[in-house]
Amino acid sequence: MEALVQPGMVSDMPSDTRNDIDHGSVEKDYFINRGGLRFAGVHLIVDLWGATRLDDPDHIDAVLREGALAAGATILHGHFHHFSPNGGVSGVLVLAESHISIHTWPERDYAAIDIFMCGECDPAKAIPAIKKGFQPERVQLAEHKRGLIG
Repeated sequence: MEALVQPGMVSDMPSDTRNDIDHGSVEKDYFINRGGLRFAGVHLIVDLWGATRLDDPDHIDAVLREGALAAGATILHGHFHHFSPNGGVSGVLVLAESHISIHTWPERDYAAIDIFMCGECDPAKAIPAIKKGFQPERVQLAEHKRGLIG
């Protein structure tokens, strides 16, 4: 599946063209109901250790885009900054459903990734693409429910 915009470009797609918007008289609520809880979204904190290709912003962009699409997200914009040749990368994909961000330390083979998504998206579905793309020796994962109502 192709991304909606190219790396580093702003989407020209207006927000009202997204498929998940209900154009009826009742406004859709993007909060999640799961296991008797109601919350805004799931925030995954992902630490990759022994990871590869952490100094390549184009590769990082492609991997995170693949993960976002696998999770069912709508990519609005991406920006990735390479600090120097062979240096770390910091970047973000802005999603209609929130964001995926990354900060890398290639000298330590380490990456810190945040994945926050609301609505019908499942951020856990991004993890296989991230593992495939960075080939980490070890992954630490924490999950936090944001906007918990109860």
